[in-house]
Amino acid sequence: MPVVPSASCYNLIVNRLARVSFVAFALASAAFALAGVPESSSQQTSDSAKSLAHLLEEHYRQPRSLRAVFLERYSEGQKQARIESGTVYFRRPGQMRWEYDSPEKKLFLVDGKTTWFYVPYDHTVTKAPVKESSDWRTPLSLLTGKADLSRLCSLIDVVTQTGVPSGHAVIRCLPKEAKGHSDENSYTEVLLELDTSTGELARIEIHQPGGIELEYRFGNWQTDIPLAGDLFRFQVPAGVAIVDGASLSESPR
Repeated sequence: MPVVPSASCYNLIVNRLARVSFVAFALASAAFALAGVPESSSQQTSDSAKSLAHLLEEHYRQPRSLRAVFLERYSEGQKQARIESGTVYFRRPGQMRWEYDSPEKKLFLVDGKTTWFYVPYDHTVTKAPVKESSDWRTPLSLLTGKADLSRLCSLIDVVTQTGVPSGHAVIRCLPKEAKGHSDENSYTEVLLELDTSTGELARIEIHQPGGIELEYRFGNWQTDIPLAGDLFRFQVPAGVAIVDGASLSESPR
């Protein structure tokens, strides 16, 4: 297969992949019980936030696999928001699959060793080793049990938002500063909405500098469903160019 060299025209794809990865990080931190806030965590974490984090942890502690439908909303300042939807699958250890169905077919997949972002319309797939995406912005360190919210967040608390359904609560994570990363790629806060009666995750909202917001709403959760291994293996279609995502992420912006 041809490997496409680093080029500025692909930076948008890489940035997009990074944003999707971080959303999955937030989901993984909650849904796979890696987000439980231990008693030794920051003193700024409120008792109510600890209680809600524990509820989330208990709800998702046992499942070995997860499936949900999602609705994604991406907005940047006053620009019109972009809406996409699809289905997401998770399987331990460290595997996930985001299938975008509308308005365009796309696939983001982590097979445990490599991340893949496939856009059929562009006839390209961007790949990067898991180790290239192991910092706090990605799901991979959490999926392999190397991090939790108490380590990633300088503050975890409960916030009030308009429009939140009765019986739901929102946990806010203020990320610790990540060394070696530009402000362009940093995140100012992450919000996790959950059902307070069950601990089920309903929504994730990520705020980024420049007025960028990325929101995912989840529904129809299923747990411990049979998921074939092939679902988490990517076969490069004939005629599709492979883009080196690791090189692109290091290219000048």
